[in-house]
Amino acid sequence: MKKIAIASGKGGTGKTFLSTNLAAWIAQKEAVTLLDLDAEAPNCHLFIKGERKSEAIQYKMIPHWDAQRCTLCGDCLSLCHFNALVKVQQEIMVFPQLCHSCYACSELCLEAALPMKKIPIGRITHIQNRNLAFFESRLNIGEEQAVPLISKTKKYAQNQSRSEITIYDCPPGTACPAVEAVKDAHLVILAAEPTPFGFHDFKLMMHLLNELQKPFAVVINKYGSGDSHLEDFCLERKIPIIAKIPHSRKIAENYARGKLALDTNQELTSEFDQIFHFIRQLKRDEE
Repeated sequence: MKKIAIASGKGGTGKTFLSTNLAAWIAQKEAVTLLDLDAEAPNCHLFIKGERKSEAIQYKMIPHWDAQRCTLCGDCLSLCHFNALVKVQQEIMVFPQLCHSCYACSELCLEAALPMKKIPIGRITHIQNRNLAFFESRLNIGEEQAVPLISKTKKYAQNQSRSEITIYDCPPGTACPAVEAVKDAHLVILAAEPTPFGFHDFKLMMHLLNELQKPFAVVINKYGSGDSHLEDFCLERKIPIIAKIPHSRKIAENYARGKLALDTNQELTSEFDQIFHFIRQLKRDEE
């Protein structure tokens, strides 16, 4: 299985546009899996329709303070690296939003005063449209940590789907959710726009991927707007530019209506075919 992450240094560069249309293009040829891992603001469902196969509530484990067992020794406070436990007078307070479910406080408490209990953090929905298996990761409102749900979504999809190519629509930026999304990818495709802000945040994402030692290529979205700094930068450093999506009012209008660009803009087929063949060539090279 080849895992292809569609990522970006900032929001609004066309990650979802690229992910949904690429998945739909590949699905015309073979089975493909699409994961919407932007759990805080998933929107692939606006473009991918089909039969709802399943929906699963997801949980994380949080310690629950047992006042009857606790001796208030304070050892749990020093064990927690995330400051999720605080002693206030004769009580241990637990902050679920800070807890990373590492189990250290619970497992190492000699009095068993911090048993772990599950709390819901979000849900995973599986939609099937012929060759396209789509899994949406949606974080509950008010929940602050997307990383556990992103990890669970990957495992859930892997158990449900057996396609050769899996596409990740990743969270934007370079924070922990983005790192979690791209960390097991075989290739990262950066959706970038040729503007000063887009170029700046593209370089941030490029540095992150270099740190993670992840191979990456670039798709320039809204090509023809902005300036040439992004393209010149990639050419100078021999970063592969595998497609250029033109800046087009027609594309934007159809996208705003929730339509896949390939359904209404046939001139884009050559660009998505280039991306598909680049992915295929990567698979052949590794074989």
